[in-house]
Amino acid sequence: MASTEGLTSGADNFWEQFSLSNILRECFQNRHLSHSPAGAASLFTLRCVLLLSPHTLEHLNQPHFPFLSVVYQKVLLLNCLRILYRNFRSLAMFHRWSNSHSRLGGESKEHFTESKITELKDAIGPLSGRSFKYCTDDCLRRYLEARNWNVDKSKKMLEETLGWRSAYKPENIRWDEVAMEGETGKLHRASFHDRQGRVVLILRPGMQNTCSMENQMRHLVYILENAMLNLPQGQEQMSWLIDFTGWSLRNSVPIKSAKETINILQNHYPERLAIAFLYNPPRVFEAFWKIVKFLLDTKTYQKVKFVYPNNKDSVELMKSYFDEENLPIELGGKAILNYNHEEFSRLMAQDDLKSAAFWESDDKLPNYVGKGHSGAEVAPEPVCHEPA
Repeated sequence: MASTEGLTSGADNFWEQFSLSNILRECFQNRHLSHSPAGAASLFTLRCVLLLSPHTLEHLNQPHFPFLSVVYQKVLLLNCLRILYRNFRSLAMFHRWSNSHSRLGGESKEHFTESKITELKDAIGPLSGRSFKYCTDDCLRRYLEARNWNVDKSKKMLEETLGWRSAYKPENIRWDEVAMEGETGKLHRASFHDRQGRVVLILRPGMQNTCSMENQMRHLVYILENAMLNLPQGQEQMSWLIDFTGWSLRNSVPIKSAKETINILQNHYPERLAIAFLYNPPRVFEAFWKIVKFLLDTKTYQKVKFVYPNNKDSVELMKSYFDEENLPIELGGKAILNYNHEEFSRLMAQDDLKSAAFWESDDKLPNYVGKGHSGAEVAPEPVCHEPA
């Protein structure tokens, strides 16, 4: 192991090649890099150098940073140490996880998953009623994945969801209670699937038509529950397409609403998101995104992709997930898909009957979480017309 003198010497050499301003810029303007293990690894050495350099305070006192007071300098260094400690833990956990998986074969990996699910079952204890129906093995696996297979953290997360479901009763929400929110088609289940057969949700924030956050959240939860109801067998996740046509800061949702939306998605529907494509957001959205992105956890952040019509790579990435024949023309596809509120309402009314039959029945039905229902219960295929 290298001595402290060696590390310090390496830090001195580093200072000869890079200015402190560049290092600080990398450390603090690129905080999102620490959201991934690779990013943490790339910044780990950089932050070590900043902390280990014997000339750190000297450099901070140089004309590079005349605006930094002594107190601010100390706060800056403490913040460096905090981020360094957090990244060190994340990096160590990543290496443990990678090493364990590299040693696991197919059967051993399956055994590991099953043993963790069993541990979580034992930790939660006996369940009954709707909680029992909700907590299938697939459900428990998702909560374990969301918490990096830490049983204690997964248990805490799941218990919070069960408490939330008991109070909020998302399975009891019916379409006629939230239909007004869906009049413009701002959020609805698409009539097509992605290439993996996953349910697709289309969000059009530019078509926001209400201002009640409570009703908006109930509408969101209803659509999420309905998407789960229609997941094909073997599918656990759904894809999102977000169309920014007509969006502006004037009709954007408040930060409070965005925060609550993210809270619901991340904490009560973990590992449900496969991918989210933000199609052609205007430049002004960047200001909104700079705030919202810090509310996302690591995994969710990595699933969000920006697509611009004039960026070939981003368009090709989206088309690798969706058949161009199914995508609406406003999302770069070839299909003309007009949202019909009356038709969608009839479909939701039918799904409400199926949802009620499942949750209110005492008979053992197919697993709601993860197993889904038959293809007949999925929205009909879109009627495609060649654009003029």
